Amino acid sequence: MKENDIFRTEVEVEPFKYKINHKTPVMFLGSCFADNIGAMLVEKKFPVCINPFGVIYNPMSVKQSLDILLNKKKFQKDDLYQFNNRWISFYHHSRFSSPDLNKALEKINSGIEKGADLLKMTNFLFITFGTAWVYEWKETGKVVSNCHKIPAREFNRRMLKPEEILEAWGEIIEKLKTQLPGLKIIFTVSPVRHWKDGAEGNMVSKSVLLYAIHLLRKKFPDTDYFPSYEIMMDDLRDYRFYSEDMLHLNTTAVNYIWKKFDQRFFDDETRNILKKVDEINRAVAHKPFRPGSEDHLAFVEKTLQKIRQVESTFPSMDFSKEKQQLQ
Repeated sequence: MKENDIFRTEVEVEPFKYKINHKTPVMFLGSCFADNIGAMLVEKKFPVCINPFGVIYNPMSVKQSLDILLNKKKFQKDDLYQFNNRWISFYHHSRFSSPDLNKALEKINSGIEKGADLLKMTNFLFITFGTAWVYEWKETGKVVSNCHKIPAREFNRRMLKPEEILEAWGEIIEKLKTQLPGLKIIFTVSPVRHWKDGAEGNMVSKSVLLYAIHLLRKKFPDTDYFPSYEIMMDDLRDYRFYSEDMLHLNTTAVNYIWKKFDQRFFDDETRNILKKVDEINRAVAHKPFRPGSEDHLAFVEKTLQKIRQVESTFPSMDFSKEKQQLQ
């Protein structure tokens, strides 16, 4: 093929010097793109913690979340706000809200305790920024992670400056390096489009995030960057890779970015284990034509044997749901 016959520009991903395997604890914090790749790792049996506060979009709220985890803060009644007969936290997604104060506090504090314990063991921390637009609650002047459908008049909406992000994240990175030496921090910008900000507002917002990460990486050269935004914008670059809302990524796009993630963070040994886990997942998803037949029972036993083989090497992998489905 001639050079001028190539109709796309592929974003090349270089292997990272540190690798993720099935014994590597990983944490994802940030926008819904963190949920996408994090969910792929969960499906493939990596030890992963994804967004213990729920989906968070802006850098200041992600930073606040890390502060809470590092301090293992315990929320009390005064940390919540009652709106529409529900107790809410401005640091959390609405799934942590409840009409019952004690239930809300239980969900919030349980998530923080679990997340704080996992952060201490984490080797890789992936931070995904979604937007530079923030909402500050007028009553306190603090940036909120979620407005919980409270009227917009109660908030000031503004765009962060790259220097603000640099200052705030310079502080939290120093804390992380002190308390968790050896932690690998990887930034990424979500390719999901925030269309409510308008076309220009979305692009300016993403530019602020990209430049802020550029400044952070200059200050902390041991941090890394995964180009999920660039892969979507400059490599795939087509609406057929979006879901029906034309804002979020579809399965094809997520799978393509996953392959790039694989190239950057996995070695051949991990890929071999991934093949075995994928075989098991496909076998479990298979619908038998004749349940209970000799052929089906032999198929089940063969799959259970594959699970036992993987478990012998990685006893921490949890195949309980798969075993239950098979049996």
